[in-house]
Amino acid sequence: MRLHWNDLPTATRDAITARTGPIYATRTADKGLNSEIAATLDTRTGRVFVKGLRCDHPRAWTQHREAVINPYVAPFAPRLLWRIDDGEWNLLGFEYLDGRPADYSPSSPDLSLVAEAIITLASISAPADIELKQIEQRLADYLDDPEDAQLLRGDTLLHTDWTPDNVLIVDGAARVVDWAWPTRGAAWIDAACWVVWLISAGHTPEAAEQWAAKTPAWATASARALDVFATAQQRLWEGIAADAPDVPWKRGLADAAASWSAYRRAGR
Repeated sequence: MRLHWNDLPTATRDAITARTGPIYATRTADKGLNSEIAATLDTRTGRVFVKGLRCDHPRAWTQHREAVINPYVAPFAPRLLWRIDDGEWNLLGFEYLDGRPADYSPSSPDLSLVAEAIITLASISAPADIELKQIEQRLADYLDDPEDAQLLRGDTLLHTDWTPDNVLIVDGAARVVDWAWPTRGAAWIDAACWVVWLISAGHTPEAAEQWAAKTPAWATASARALDVFATAQQRLWEGIAADAPDVPWKRGLADAAASWSAYRRAGR
């Protein structure tokens, strides 16, 4: 359940204002699923976006991971301004991005901007000094042959969650937010993750792959690797949709992933 600014303990709010100065207004975000609190704060020096989880939340570790990865992805991502762990709440304060979610529909001018963002991200190596999940670990349950994991391995820093709400169009460029699940893997995987979202937005599988192919890393993926990944995405999203049968967008993503997998099996 998404909480509001006034739901935070007084001591936690005081710790935030010690970093931001007086707060004149707050707005709770209506997007995103990973944070218990996500809000924009109006301060004397400008707006700040704060997100966080209780320290005893099972995913509280993602706050630390997002904080330590930030220097590697900013200014591509919003810059981390401060972090708080007061024993009750773990909170991150970011620069506020005045943008809108990307439009993935077939005729959208945002598509080229998102492709450019994926190209930029594919050039960033996963930092060796930060422990990251590997894509083959995250998808292990969806592979038929453990040896297929080799097809997904790599040393590129991946985002993997290309929901339009995570891609904000700001001043004519795509900025990528919500780095709670940075992952190490092959450079083409973010483009492949994008394919499922494009199909869900109305693209045919062929057209979605054509957009993915605008990223140079796509050409480094073998047909077999893409087949394996598409099948894994179908199984992943089918499980997500089955766990939430009353959430239409999850069913839409499952159907999109199934459509892509069928396209791959049919020989493209």
